[in-house]
Amino acid sequence: MAYRQRRAGMLRAIFASMELPSPSTFLETLFAAVERDGIATASLVLDHLCYRVETKARYAEWKGLLSKNGKLLGEHLIGGRPIATFKLKEPFLFRGRTIDVIELPAPKPGSPYAEGYEHAEFVVGEDPRLFAARYPSLEWDVSGADKAINADVRLSYDGFSVKFHERSLEEVIVLEGL
Repeated sequence: MAYRQRRAGMLRAIFASMELPSPSTFLETLFAAVERDGIATASLVLDHLCYRVETKARYAEWKGLLSKNGKLLGEHLIGGRPIATFKLKEPFLFRGRTIDVIELPAPKPGSPYAEGYEHAEFVVGEDPRLFAARYPSLEWDVSGADKAINADVRLSYDGFSVKFHERSLEEVIVLEGL
């Protein structure tokens, strides 16, 4: 029992000193890909980032870390697993943009992801299919375009993706809470 208590204490101490990793490298790569594809993002709000974890234990740790650094906007079962969304007290700043919402999905059995930032989402303020139609040479994933709430379209790149949707995630969470 003493070993477990010491180990738990050590893990708490390590965890207490953890900080949110900067998304700058991820965002540099993401923006380079989107700009290479000719997508105009200057007028779009970069709504949120998604951070993936590999295990349920890491999901719990990250929920604690994000709770320390922000406010839980909601945790909902989507696709059979919980997804928590947090608004950060101190947003990330990137190229003049303020990013203050992080989405944290629990791992889904049979869908392994390496831990780290996995996607970003932009608000387009219109039907995302209309947005995608402006870039007909790109290979859009439109499987989310028929969602009843906050339909989206996606571009997949090597190791990450970018989604474009009509409303912010924070707004959708408020609407779903009514």
